[in-house]
Amino acid sequence: MKFKGLIVALVMVMVLAVASASYAQDPAKKLGRGLANILTGWVELPKNIYDVSVEDNPLAGLTIGLAKGVGMTIVRTGAGIYEVVTFPFPIPEDYGPVLEPEFVFSEE
Repeated sequence: MKFKGLIVALVMVMVLAVASASYAQDPAKKLGRGLANILTGWVELPKNIYDVSVEDNPLAGLTIGLAKGVGMTIVRTGAGIYEVVTFPFPIPEDYGPVLEPEFVFSEE
């Protein structure tokens, strides 16, 4: 009788551990991604200036890169706010990222 109760308890613990881990990580990841994008959205400005300067030339970096950086700062920070507000809901499907790349320094 004790052995049967131990097996039932073990199976219940395993089922609960798998169920909570598979659900709890998705909204938490969305919340973390949103907070990270809110806090690091401003990094898009110098990043885009640098990227355009390296790809083209420093003058393009100071003009086109600056414009892209300002735009992406607004977009990334806005996406972060959206994800923080909607983190409990699976919007977009399966808590996917609103913006690609997910983070400012992720590879595209």
